[in-house]
Amino acid sequence: HAAEEVLADRAVVLALVSQNGECLAHAPEELREDREVVLEAVRQTWRALPLASAGPRGDAAIVVEACRQNCVALRHAAPA
Repeated sequence: HAAEEVLADRAVVLALVSQNGECLAHAPEELREDREVVLEAVRQTWRALPLASAGPRGDAAIVVEACRQNCVALRHAAPA
């Protein structure tokens, strides 16, 4: 399936989440675990935090970035 191939490309997903962080929801699990991809998504919108895998949701820098935008994001943080 062409869309799956496109979304498996890290560079494409980075470009997408930099424009719309909520695109992270459509990324494969391995990219939702990727710190750089998740941080870029969260920089665009704190709403990307719950779309990430547990590992990045426990990353202090990612959680702080999300909380800078809205403290509600803290509810979606995972234990470090």
